[in-house]
Amino acid sequence: MLTLILLLLAVAGLLIVMRREAGALPALGVTGLLGLVGLATGATVIGVLLLVATAAIAACGLPALRRRWLTPKLFAMFKRVAPKVSATERTALEAGSVAWDGELFTGRPDWQRLLDYRDDGLSDSERAFLDHQCGVAAGMCNDWDIARERADLPQELWDYLKRERFFGMIIPQEYGGLGFSAKAQSMVLQKLSVNETLMVTVGVPNSLGPGELLLKYGTEEQKNHYLPRLADGREIPCFGLTGPRAGSDATSLPDVGTVVRREIDGETVLGLELTFEKRWITLAPIASVVGLAFRLFDPDHLLGEEEDRGITLALVPRDTEGMQIGRRHHPIGSPFLNGPIKGENVFVPLSTIIGGEAMIGQGWRMLVECLSVGRCITLPSGATGTARYALGWSGGFARIRRQFNVPVAEMEGVQEPLARMAALGYIAQAAVYQTANTIDHGEKPAVPSAILKSQLTEFQRVILADAMDIHGGKAVTLGPRNYLGIGYSANPVAITVEGANIMTRNLMIFGQGAIRCHPYVLEELAAKDADDVKAFDTAFFGHAGLILGNAARALTQGLGIGQPDSPFDDVAAPYAKEIARLSAGFSLTADAAMASLGSKLKQREMLSARLGDVLSNLYLASLMLKQWHEGEKVEQEDALLHYAARFLLGRTEQAFDELFDNLPNRALGRMLRIVVMPRGRRWARPTDDLTRTIAQAVTRDSVLRQRLLTNTWDADDGPQDNPLARYNALLATQERAEALYRTVGKAHAKGEIPAEALHPEQQVDAALAAGLISEDDATFMRQREAEVLDMLTVDDFDYDAFVTDKSKVLRHHPA
Repeated sequence: MLTLILLLLAVAGLLIVMRREAGALPALGVTGLLGLVGLATGATVIGVLLLVATAAIAACGLPALRRRWLTPKLFAMFKRVAPKVSATERTALEAGSVAWDGELFTGRPDWQRLLDYRDDGLSDSERAFLDHQCGVAAGMCNDWDIARERADLPQELWDYLKRERFFGMIIPQEYGGLGFSAKAQSMVLQKLSVNETLMVTVGVPNSLGPGELLLKYGTEEQKNHYLPRLADGREIPCFGLTGPRAGSDATSLPDVGTVVRREIDGETVLGLELTFEKRWITLAPIASVVGLAFRLFDPDHLLGEEEDRGITLALVPRDTEGMQIGRRHHPIGSPFLNGPIKGENVFVPLSTIIGGEAMIGQGWRMLVECLSVGRCITLPSGATGTARYALGWSGGFARIRRQFNVPVAEMEGVQEPLARMAALGYIAQAAVYQTANTIDHGEKPAVPSAILKSQLTEFQRVILADAMDIHGGKAVTLGPRNYLGIGYSANPVAITVEGANIMTRNLMIFGQGAIRCHPYVLEELAAKDADDVKAFDTAFFGHAGLILGNAARALTQGLGIGQPDSPFDDVAAPYAKEIARLSAGFSLTADAAMASLGSKLKQREMLSARLGDVLSNLYLASLMLKQWHEGEKVEQEDALLHYAARFLLGRTEQAFDELFDNLPNRALGRMLRIVVMPRGRRWARPTDDLTRTIAQAVTRDSVLRQRLLTNTWDADDGPQDNPLARYNALLATQERAEALYRTVGKAHAKGEIPAEALHPEQQVDAALAAGLISEDDATFMRQREAEVLDMLTVDDFDYDAFVTDKSKVLRHHPA
């Protein structure tokens, strides 16, 4: 009995030491003291074993001892198995900053660090622009007109965008731009995403491209010339990075520049001779200034001894001799301006290099650093805005569309996708807003940019598919009345560009995060490169302490012991504690995968993807809790939080399950499952009650629906029809209409009005004649049914309307 007590005390004591990562001395105290107690009380076996453990801890845990025998051996082994980090990979790893994503890698996230990113909201000028200018721009758009009839934005819209400086949101006011915050940029793009072409046209110049590159790296002369012209639309920029053989692997681009001397107007000019072929370049067909990425060579040593000068960026005017530009690609579903750029032996002076000669060879670093911010904003904001509109349209349609004498919003088969759409949109709104808020605090979130881009565009894919299913025939019939179908067909563009989601999920999120965000891995690799044994010892054994600490935290918290504190209210606190528990499991599992697979983990992309899924879901859930914590809650929002949190935590556990099942070391997988999930999976799918509650709210004029649709174009104030405004108007009178539907429906069923009155309008007239409803009610219902029918109506066209070559029309019935 005494032996068991001493053993339990030793285990409990060591778990406490490990959880706190207190180091070797407290552990020595636990095992040494209990070992002596065992010897003194006659429990000799356990006493001896504890003293042996004490000696082992001392030999491995005390720096003065281990550095004499253990550290050199571990260092030699580490140098053999550690993955090699290329120069381009190191540039990517060193770009950006680490914030909350790093906390999740520690296994003991400090929630206060996340809450310290205070949200000051939008400025008065930003709010005014969002409310007015964005509404005016959105009101000029009709999907069919833009996509099928003109394949471009209307001229008056282009003029308005330039005049109101939409293209200068990121450019400071001193250069004539708007100088907006990242949050404001995001909200603008969300509102403009009512039309895909409009959002892309405004988003790209304010993302990765000449404007941002000039701001951060341009010479003063370049800034003073270009930034005012970019801000007011006198210059339309594009940026040429990708090409036929360089897509996701942009570092392999084959486009070259050669340093040469040319005689121009009797003067010898030092410059670059560029040969390039770029594809998929947004705004290229109309761009007046082209940013180019190329590999620079100096074979004649005109700049120095080095021949291969590395990836370099230049800004080339459209009218430069030899530039081939103006043709278009046809992006699926959306006619946003996109096309190829070519050039052979195009000569430009050295002054076109962005940043001048000092930035030669720095192109890859410049691109990665800019992408870490731009990728957090444009596509995630577009996806989030799309989610808002799709939910608004779908909720309105589901309520006014009646089948079997009830709104389809009352059918559980429709309620399920409606609730899913609301939850994914809720997560997306929180994630993109709170990440933009960290940017406004000076962060450059590299790993979160990959998370947001891949996760939120995948959410967009699900949301649009659900919206199409709910709308049915209304959405699959294209025409001016179809507000959904063109955006749905354009969704693959968001999935593919700015780092294809397959690559981002499988390679980037965990591949970059494991080194960039981990508290010790980067230090270990730096020690290896510097051949610094002492630095390696500090990093490696700190890392070992982290592993033991996370094992203890994951196991004890999984058993419900020693739950961490949370700054959140009673609704959110349980989810924060689960995030902390799963963070410990994630950090432990990540270390186990890296240790067991070493450099081979790069090739085991499915394992890396699942680790990335865990990190992504924990990140999204964390930001959602912050949004909940800081926002003013509305009625039924708690149901949405519960649904969304359970959804994300369930996905996290699913990723863990699949990871443990597929680790090559099966014993390691089984052991990790016991430690990380000692009570098995704890998060099932959201309940049907939550689904019904949310679906009812988003299909009525509720405060929750209003919250989710905040900052959309929902006013009937433009020359183009606004279906969201029309749905909102119908929902505002829904209660009155439903009472009358019930009155008329019951009367029809009882035979109180003629059986042949099959159309709603006929039933209303019959009910009025029978004295069942008032004249005022009848007028209301006639007007309402006319509006409902108009919203449900789809377009039809002349027989040969879609045939571009009329000579090929088949006249099946010539007469």
